[in-house]
Amino acid sequence: MARTRTIIMGAAGRDFHNFNTFYRDNEDYEVVAFTATQIPNIEGRKYPKELAGKLYPQGIPIHPEEELVELIKKHDVAQVVFAYSDVPHAYVMHKASLVTAVGADFRLLGTKATQIKSKKPVVSVCAVRTGSGKSQTTRRVSLELIKLGYKVAAIRHPMPYGDLVAQRVQRYESYADLDKHACTIEEREEYEPHLDNGVIVYAGVDYQDILDQAEKEVDIILWDGGNNDFSFYVPDLAIVVADPHRAGHETSYYPGETNLHLADVFVINKVDTADPESVIAVREALRTINPEAVVIEGASPLFVDDPAAIQGKRVLVVEDGPTLTHGEMKYGAGWVAARRFGAKTIVDPRQYAVGSIAATYEKYPNTGPILPAMGYGDAMVKDLEKTINQADVDLVISATPIDLTRIIKVNKPMQRVRYELQEIGQPTLAELLEKQFGKK
Repeated sequence: MARTRTIIMGAAGRDFHNFNTFYRDNEDYEVVAFTATQIPNIEGRKYPKELAGKLYPQGIPIHPEEELVELIKKHDVAQVVFAYSDVPHAYVMHKASLVTAVGADFRLLGTKATQIKSKKPVVSVCAVRTGSGKSQTTRRVSLELIKLGYKVAAIRHPMPYGDLVAQRVQRYESYADLDKHACTIEEREEYEPHLDNGVIVYAGVDYQDILDQAEKEVDIILWDGGNNDFSFYVPDLAIVVADPHRAGHETSYYPGETNLHLADVFVINKVDTADPESVIAVREALRTINPEAVVIEGASPLFVDDPAAIQGKRVLVVEDGPTLTHGEMKYGAGWVAARRFGAKTIVDPRQYAVGSIAATYEKYPNTGPILPAMGYGDAMVKDLEKTINQADVDLVISATPIDLTRIIKVNKPMQRVRYELQEIGQPTLAELLEKQFGKK
């Protein structure tokens, strides 16, 4: 019987996981190609034979998504699987319309086909949109579990932008491990805060192999989600973060709405800086979709080493890259800090942008007058450095989760903005975790 020829549309994350869990050893299907988008420079590679399994001795090519129609026709493809995240529902259906018009079926894989069951308890932290506050929520959960006496590993949603074979299983316990694995800025933003808290981090490509290794050394697995994707593992407690600064997005982006249906706990974050009516709107949307879930309201208070240094200054604000790009936020914690602590002017960095940073602004023209800390490779890091250093400003405000000066040389003063989750009222995450995982 002929195998069903399949293309997986992705962005070097969910696409590889879907392949590993459902297609790799499945003789009913033949994956003829991956397509890639969202992330710079991930197309033009192969999913290597060492990871692809016995059915794919040559590996699987990765093409730009722009070639999708051509690939469907060339390979007589019968099925196209959509496997990336943080996109509007209409965007998904536009892709579905294109695919079905060419003659192939369009498919989304769900939890049953792709989630892996762990031998250890799993807490997942996911979100409705990129930039909602997963990272600080995950950090808070990890610290509360440690207080309960558990050893915890955070397993991070994949960001394998380099040598996929070498990145099959990655373990991080120190900053030296970040250098060993040549981590990008985007990876460091997610890993460094966990390491600062003494939490081991795992990531990579093969999430069954990653889980097998993590289970040997920890008591509880903490799934640290990426974008608004749903967990790769079956959670015993599913926490989902929503952002009232983008009210309405919780029900209009894929697969964020999937997370709403799966949640045991909602965290409505940033209520201290959002419009109260937007907070109410998000709460009502969550209750409509999943009335059984517990709702927590939280804030992400800002911490700056020297707030007085900002007052009266012309500043350049640097924010987390993905939050501004496909996350569609026009501002973040750095912008809020600049306004709160009296910056004279927030200088628009677009006039100073070079190379890949200028290209990022062209691809995402709705990004506001702030600088996305893009760093998917050495060339992009150099472009970020040059953009910052040639900006005519008095001060740089950096709201990325890492110390940028570890990565680039900045020729002007810098103030870092940090933020952590702070629950408002009850229940708290600590109370919920104690109830479910507290030792008798």
